[in-house]
Amino acid sequence: MTNNNKKSGSSPLMAYFSGLAILFAIAAGYSIYIFLLGNPANFEDGDVAKGHPLGLLGIIYRGGIAIVPLLIAVNITVILIAIERFITLSAASGRGNATEFVRNMQGLLSKNDIDGAIAACDKQRGSLANVVRSGLTRYKVVAAKTDLDRDEKKAAIEKELEEATSLELPMLSKNLVIVSTCASIGTLIGLIGTVFGMIRAFAALANSGAPDTAALATGISEALVNTAFGIIGSTLAIISYNYFTNRIDTMTHSMDEAGYSIVSNFQANHG
Repeated sequence: MTNNNKKSGSSPLMAYFSGLAILFAIAAGYSIYIFLLGNPANFEDGDVAKGHPLGLLGIIYRGGIAIVPLLIAVNITVILIAIERFITLSAASGRGNATEFVRNMQGLLSKNDIDGAIAACDKQRGSLANVVRSGLTRYKVVAAKTDLDRDEKKAAIEKELEEATSLELPMLSKNLVIVSTCASIGTLIGLIGTVFGMIRAFAALANSGAPDTAALATGISEALVNTAFGIIGSTLAIISYNYFTNRIDTMTHSMDEAGYSIVSNFQANHG
């Protein structure tokens, strides 16, 4: 059996998007750190190495080149993936409201208007419409066959619905594993930076005689900046992940509901 439906939102560019997004985020992170945060104007007397930070950008720069660019990269990655998922899931949702589409499709099935239901799928488009259309097309084919009994026809429709769903779901959840990973590593990288900052701060306190106040301030700034960036990145990632998984669950439920309606209609009209 061949499924001719094209997966919604799939394209050659999307296949490489996640890798390109990560590489871009890393490059952007280091560029922002060096050219924006490390601008001499952000430090007293223009001394990037020893000058006192004059503002927030200078304070962030003091977080260190080993950690801050990576935390910026995590935040940029989450934002890029979130934008890509929003566009993809919006396309996969189709042109109209999914709930109204399912209700309309159920109404057409109750009238045994299979052609009308297929036309509604063509108008709706998206992943849900692709799955429903596959089931309805198989419905028409098996309904006309005389060499299959009722259970075999029902099994053929169910199999078509399952295969169509299995083609759409990977596209819907693609790249979300990157978002969930960013939610974890954002905090961890931030904590590593925090530890480095505290080590520097305590080293300044351990100096004989008067503590090195500049080094102490730098260490504390590094610790706080890295903690803040790590928390921000993880928060964005968690919010994005939960939002998109909820949308996917809603679409999956609609697919299941529509599939059940198709199978129930077949059983009612071909008992």
